[in-house]
Amino acid sequence: MSKDGAVEEFKAPLLKNSGDIVKQEKEDDDGQEYKFPRKFWIESKKLWPIVGPAIFSRLTSFSMIVITQAFAGHLGDLELAAIAISHNVILGFDLGLLLGMASALETLCGQAYGAKKYHMLGVYMQRSWIVLFVCCILLLPLYIFASPMLKLLGQPHDVAELSGVVTMYMIPLHFGFAFQFPLQRFLQSQLKNAVIAWVSLVGLVVHVFVSWLLVSRFQLGVIGTAMTLNFSWWIIVFGCFGYSVFGGCPLTWKGFSVEAFSGLWEFTKLSAASGVMLCLENWYYRILILMTGNLKNAEIAVDALSICMTINGWEMMIPLAFFAATGVRVANELGAGNGKGAKFATTVSVTTSVIIGFFFWILILLFNNQLGWIFTSSPPVLTAVNKLSVLLAFTVLLNSVQPILSGVAVGSGWQKYVAYINLGCYYLIGAPLGFLMGWFFDLGVMGIWAGMIFGGTAIQTLILAIIVLRCDWDKEAEIASMRVQKWSEVK
Repeated sequence: MSKDGAVEEFKAPLLKNSGDIVKQEKEDDDGQEYKFPRKFWIESKKLWPIVGPAIFSRLTSFSMIVITQAFAGHLGDLELAAIAISHNVILGFDLGLLLGMASALETLCGQAYGAKKYHMLGVYMQRSWIVLFVCCILLLPLYIFASPMLKLLGQPHDVAELSGVVTMYMIPLHFGFAFQFPLQRFLQSQLKNAVIAWVSLVGLVVHVFVSWLLVSRFQLGVIGTAMTLNFSWWIIVFGCFGYSVFGGCPLTWKGFSVEAFSGLWEFTKLSAASGVMLCLENWYYRILILMTGNLKNAEIAVDALSICMTINGWEMMIPLAFFAATGVRVANELGAGNGKGAKFATTVSVTTSVIIGFFFWILILLFNNQLGWIFTSSPPVLTAVNKLSVLLAFTVLLNSVQPILSGVAVGSGWQKYVAYINLGCYYLIGAPLGFLMGWFFDLGVMGIWAGMIFGGTAIQTLILAIIVLRCDWDKEAEIASMRVQKWSEVK
């Protein structure tokens, strides 16, 4: 087959996946528009090839953290608290910023892919590597001085000391984020989520084996649990990198380019806006853990809340997969100039995610007494988890909507505006309300959580829903076209 023939063969499924609903409506049934159920089914067939592998890859990646916490939980309450603080606070603050900065690629790569500017995807990814790697170096003090910072924030001395030791062993994981997050967005913008899923499965298998080897066989304790994530995460990094650069992406990867070093300041500003948008949201839940650490009997409260946050995070991989898929679908449609297609993709994503959210809401309410046994056998912690299960159920339900609306924002390039919304809802309303209910009304961890969720997340979701409902999608398609042209010419 000739090179041109191979390119045309490669483009055919891309054009199909781009979801030009308007064109299909004109060609099908002698120009008659699809009825809603049929349109919903057609969009679902485009959505689920992205969502399905994205759910699997996110579940496997998050399961690595769950397995690590499970190993630590059976070592003791102190070890579980140390791992929980390291993961949910230090690693969580770091991950929130880097993940957010990498989400700039969801806008740029998704819209460039929809506009068929395929070669720019590889350049964007290399720019993101450079920006995130520099950011990782600047964030190193967060890991090196974890113990004194945690003590300053009011954490118990023994928990802060052990958390600091654990965090130091996670520095390789910290740098792995800088390469993995851009790789994932590069691949998912091309609808290659299946590749990420298979590589993540390999990483999970390696993680289980290494966890058993270091913790059970070599008896390295909580340090062993911290070290396991480095092995498994870098397996995923090398797997995705190998596929991307060694023939898996012939149109979008043209090799390393000096063009990646051009336009870095503009790219950094866009990445920073994306980072602020997502990290404000991500850090919100880390603040919940820190506030809980200042309560009476903090070790039990932190353990119980961390278990609930882990279960919430595990289920959250599903709406986060919809977040990614919605961002891809909306960006692809806007990049192709199809505003109506972007609007309908949003409708299908939100509807499907809410149905799944209701299912898990019911599941948590039915099995609230058994949730904590996965992580601990401590009776006080199990009792505390049981009390928090109702809040967990409503958090899961609310989170079946909010990430999808954020995905629309990312696909449309609204990160800067959503950052302001997150700042106001989470930190000017939610966090103060949580503090008020937790301490002033003496409701403890339940008051903190309820205030932060219903005072912050619910209001943010409502505002985003209003913005999406009032959006002029044809105008957004024009803006996307101008953005693709601008970033293709940045030097």
